[in-house]
Amino acid sequence: MAIEWSRQEIFAAVRTCLSRAGAVTEGYSYVDVRTEPDGMVVLFRWRRDRNLYAFAVEYPAAPRSPWTGLPVHSADEWAADVEGRLAEELATGLVRRGRRTVRDGYVLLDPRDAPDLHPPGFFISSVPPHATAPGAWLATAGMEVDLPRRLIAQGRLVCWVQAYVDSARGGPFVGHAAASWEDEQRTTARLELVQVLPGVPVEVRGALARVAISEAAEAGALRVVTAIGDPAPDRLHVPR
Repeated sequence: MAIEWSRQEIFAAVRTCLSRAGAVTEGYSYVDVRTEPDGMVVLFRWRRDRNLYAFAVEYPAAPRSPWTGLPVHSADEWAADVEGRLAEELATGLVRRGRRTVRDGYVLLDPRDAPDLHPPGFFISSVPPHATAPGAWLATAGMEVDLPRRLIAQGRLVCWVQAYVDSARGGPFVGHAAASWEDEQRTTARLELVQVLPGVPVEVRGALARVAISEAAEAGALRVVTAIGDPAPDRLHVPR
């Protein structure tokens, strides 16, 4: 079936949809939509990350949703599904997992064949810092939680993340990592702690470090330092 809307209409609909207040998802800030020969790039900021990110959108070859593949009946409806797809990608960690290409002052994120954020059989999430006894379940499992709790009390905690077995009951917990602010300007973060229980695969330790570093970048850190030996062998830097 032929498309009845022009590329100009599609471009205008995407720009209108993605630039409105509250568009896409929490943490997304619209910057621009630019045309390319076969599509568009959506430029946006993510949380407090200093990078400018981009997401490529191809012009449709048929009147079908770029998100669900179902028929759509207008450029506005098609643009709304571009928004839905981008929201889903961001909610599932696009900025952290997407393959990156630096182009013209922005970072193009490609979700195709992107690596999983979590090691097979495990999941990583944030430790609620305002719980009555934050990390008590980690202490029960045999992990050291005094340092992250002290960082919370000092107002210096950037993030505290935990790893657990991806099971029906969500556990047991097997590791955690924490980062702090190194300077008053909050441009440098320090990876303070990466701990896993004995027998836990080394990939879990690396994943904890990577997630903590990514969270520091999303909080606005320009760099991450650490005194921990080999916390994440394959990558230890603020994502760029």
